[in-house]
Amino acid sequence: SHLNPTMRTFKFEQSTKISESDMKTFKLENHPKKMITSHAGLALVGKAIDRFTSLTKELDQRYKQKSGTPMSDVIKSYFGVLSRGKHQFAAVEAVSNDQFFKEAMGLKKGVPSEATLRTRLKKEASQLIPVIDRSSTDFLVNREVPLTPLYTGHIPLDIDVTPHDNSNTKKEHVSYTYKGMDGYAPIASYLGQEGWAIGYELRAGSQHSQCEFTYTLERNFEAIHRIMKERLISEQALLVRLDSGHDAVETRAWLYKLDTPLLLDHIIKWNPRSEASDENKQKWYEYAQDLGHHVQWSTPRAGKETATFSIYADEKYNGKSYTTRKVIQITRRSIDKEGQDLLFPKLEIEGWWTTLEHNDQEVIALYCDHATSEQFHSEIKSDLDLERLPSQSFDGNDLVLSMGAMTYNILKWIGLAGLMGKDSPVRHSAKRRRIRTVLQELIYVGAQYLEKSRYPFLRFGKGSPVFIAFQRVYQQLAYG
Repeated sequence: SHLNPTMRTFKFEQSTKISESDMKTFKLENHPKKMITSHAGLALVGKAIDRFTSLTKELDQRYKQKSGTPMSDVIKSYFGVLSRGKHQFAAVEAVSNDQFFKEAMGLKKGVPSEATLRTRLKKEASQLIPVIDRSSTDFLVNREVPLTPLYTGHIPLDIDVTPHDNSNTKKEHVSYTYKGMDGYAPIASYLGQEGWAIGYELRAGSQHSQCEFTYTLERNFEAIHRIMKERLISEQALLVRLDSGHDAVETRAWLYKLDTPLLLDHIIKWNPRSEASDENKQKWYEYAQDLGHHVQWSTPRAGKETATFSIYADEKYNGKSYTTRKVIQITRRSIDKEGQDLLFPKLEIEGWWTTLEHNDQEVIALYCDHATSEQFHSEIKSDLDLERLPSQSFDGNDLVLSMGAMTYNILKWIGLAGLMGKDSPVRHSAKRRRIRTVLQELIYVGAQYLEKSRYPFLRFGKGSPVFIAFQRVYQQLAYG
């Protein structure tokens, strides 16, 4: 009775009549003879492993088996899984009856079961990792991948720790990382502006980045020397870039005494440690004011000024003396970025150890470019889905990361060779393509697989946007 009597009441009825549509309904069938694959790009990966690495030969010589799945089939099957952006061992079950997968990856007997794959990788991990690392270097050398230098002429070598979140698991050596979560803390090394992975070593989450770091450098330079030597690159300048976790006289001394034909320079972020106190920051600021014309002052905005200058420090390690340049930048803020006046000015101090002779601002800019390696981490962790590792065994996961690094290199080269031309399916310009783009454009490609006179064929659809690029890459791998 309290409702408005003039308001109309609507009645709703559910109609049972369905409007007719002109859209045709598909008839589905499972053809007994024709085989369509959704991942034709594995033909590229398999050919890259077969022609440009010694993986199959070395595994067959090392693991001579009279029965069961050969070790080379086990390893190449998992490479096929990783090349599809999957990492779980169970993913091999989905291709167990896939004849194209077997042909593309060059398997002799077939795809192993999940249990076989998991057991073999865990049991033989420590023996397989050096084989995989050599094969990854094989590909970089034999395929003569481009190594684009910086404008200074240096080829960059970026080394950094990147935590992998493996929280809520009981995997071996998962522990608390500096990112505030449980996981692993692998150390990755990338060569050239393209970011070729020459190392991706698994570490416990709680391990400090400097711990056993010289062993990482030794393994890296063993691969780098081979790459440079076999490509007949002599007296090539190399620039090692490290963050403040590696600010140690041990690291600088190792880089100084390295016996190599390479012209080796480095930039290492300074860790102020005790110098980061407010009292010491004030002393550094007063020191900069006293240096006069040796300091470059700038005012990026109102209330913010920076002082940049270099000093030289004498250090000793194992009885030897080293003199290293340190670029220091002090920032004084009296107004914050929102325009609010600060009651007390705020001081910040940063520094970079370097052997370069370039001016201070160039050294800082060259180090800032080191942040590009974060994108390479992302491609391995996200695009290849290797953030959360599949094994309960630490060694097994270490092997998986080594295989992931080799897969990353192969897919990166495929992207450079197939997705940078005018006829590539990706139209926008770029210096490189993400691994995710390579997977979407050249790996997840639909094609018909068939055999004629015992010869395998891949038949692409009429007007396929990727055929020309795919054909160009395959010809380089098969005949180049």
